Amino acid sequence: MQTRFPQWTRRFQKTHGKVWRAFQKLGEECHRAGPLDTRSRRLVKIGIAAGSGSEGAMHSAVRNALAEGVSRDEIRHAILLSITTIGFPNGQAALSWAEDVMRRK
Repeated sequence: MQTRFPQWTRRFQKTHGKVWRAFQKLGEECHRAGPLDTRSRRLVKIGIAAGSGSEGAMHSAVRNALAEGVSRDEIRHAILLSITTIGFPNGQAALSWAEDVMRRK
């Protein structure tokens, strides 16, 4: 999947190319390591991003999920499911970060 990364990530790619390529390879291997299909993996990544409380992780997970055909409603549902575990304020933050990306796509 070809993605246009944020400016900071593109700068990191140029400055630390070897580290970036190793990171990308790790991600590819993790995706191939088990039985989950692409849609399931993308929804799991949405949940992980929500749980981590990382705006950047959520933006990335949503961009990747949309690129793989995951619907906006499926993304919102995955985040809603996280609320009882990560708390209402954290869930609201995750939803707002997802909406940042979905408004632009």
